[in-house]
Amino acid sequence: MAKKSKGAALTEYALLRTACAVVNAIPYPLACALARGFAWFLVDVVRFQRRRTFDRIRGCFPGMTDREVHRIAVMSLSNVLMSAVEMIRASRLDRKWIEAHVKDVHVYAERLKAIADEGKGVVIMVPHSGNWYMAAWAMARCGVPLFAIAAKQRNPYIDAWMNRQYGDGLDVVERGSARVMAEIKARLSKGQCFAILPDLRVPAKDVEVPFLNGTANVSHGGASFATAVGAPVVVAIMRRENGRHVFDHLATLRPDPEKPRKEESIRLTRETMALLDDAIRKTPEHWFWYNKRWILQPVRG
Repeated sequence: MAKKSKGAALTEYALLRTACAVVNAIPYPLACALARGFAWFLVDVVRFQRRRTFDRIRGCFPGMTDREVHRIAVMSLSNVLMSAVEMIRASRLDRKWIEAHVKDVHVYAERLKAIADEGKGVVIMVPHSGNWYMAAWAMARCGVPLFAIAAKQRNPYIDAWMNRQYGDGLDVVERGSARVMAEIKARLSKGQCFAILPDLRVPAKDVEVPFLNGTANVSHGGASFATAVGAPVVVAIMRRENGRHVFDHLATLRPDPEKPRKEESIRLTRETMALLDDAIRKTPEHWFWYNKRWILQPVRG
């Protein structure tokens, strides 16, 4: 991946830091209110990705009223913008803030710690719903040994900024590095928790699953780490409720050591996606409908 020119990178970074200064200068509730208003402006005035997003929602929910489609589109974008506000303010999201803004955070953190204490690590599957970063921040701030993988940004200044925003307690492994696969397995074997986003389309044919009134081609890679070391898979989803974040623990799935790993990886992937399909159908406004890697886009060839 080619880096941006130094001039372009510095300009982009300066714009980001300007936005950060504005967001950090105002109270959190006001910043979120402005994010919600800006989402409405983008959808109804600028018409940002309006047709594509509305078509996606209608395709997943045939017969849904235009009013409900509009509501989901606006709330989904609102959620993304509020998540951006929280990313900018991440250095302020200490344990006290987390306890006040993430419902029952200690209950879920202790549950994850107990599973991790079994000694085989935990693979946590959390989709693009609510503030998915908050799932990692909240658990890490409460002492859950957590790590994730992330791609290196083209802009080195923004890449460094994002690494700072992840904060203490959350380790980030760079995607594409030579030893990433071995490092993930080693960390799981030490009892750490691996957070992964499973609701992404992959370009090469892998595991096809029914999802939101269509067929999604998703990777079994996350589940393969679980089967490789015998780690349980925690399926969860984030959403917002009355100004707070909710971490819904949907299920804990366990690989069968007596069965072939590939077979078990596919089973775990299918069960994970079925659980997420059901959860997203219940609160579709919290899911990320604007994702460039649209999960229901057919595989070529």
